[in-house]
Order: sequence, then structure tokens, then C-alpha cells
Amino acid sequence: MTVVSTKEFNSNQKKYFDMAIDEHVVIKRGENMFHLTCSNYNNLDEYDEVLEPDDDLQNAITMDELLERTYKVINKFFADKNESISNTKGA
Repeated sequence: MTVVSTKEFNSNQKKYFDMAIDEHVVIKRGENMFHLTCSNYNNLDEYDEVLEPDDDLQNAITMDELLERTYKVINKFFADKNESISNTKGA
């Protein structure tokens, strides 16, 4: 097993990715350790996973709904901020 710092890993990524094919490579960042693993998938069809809809799917929103809601919050935030600034200037 080889343990490297994030700085060393960033400097020599190719070296450590190549190493991970044959041995365990661990990247140490502060108190955390991240294990670099190599999986050789020759036939990706074997690993396709189909998720079935569940109850959580009923609560999902589309990307368009997310954007619309986000814009409303941002617009409200700036409207409130502009109103607050206008009230301060008039004082």
C-alpha cells in the first residue's frame, strides 16, 4: 500500500493512477484517507443498473421547476434588499 499527500498526488496523478491498477493507493488529506481503486469494466452493459420508481419520485421536481423556484427566491431577495436600501437613503 502506498500513502501519498494530496500535493504529491496532484503533482503525479498519472503515476498514482497507474499504480492503483496493481496496488492500493491511499491519498491522505488532513485526518481523512481516500482509497484510489481501479475497476476494469470491459463490458459496461453488465453493470447497467435500472432504478425502479419509488415514493420519493413523487416528490421530485423538474429542472425547469427548480430554476423557476430559484429565480423567484433570488428576485425576492434582491427586491427586499433594494427596498431596504431605498428606505435607508430616504432617512
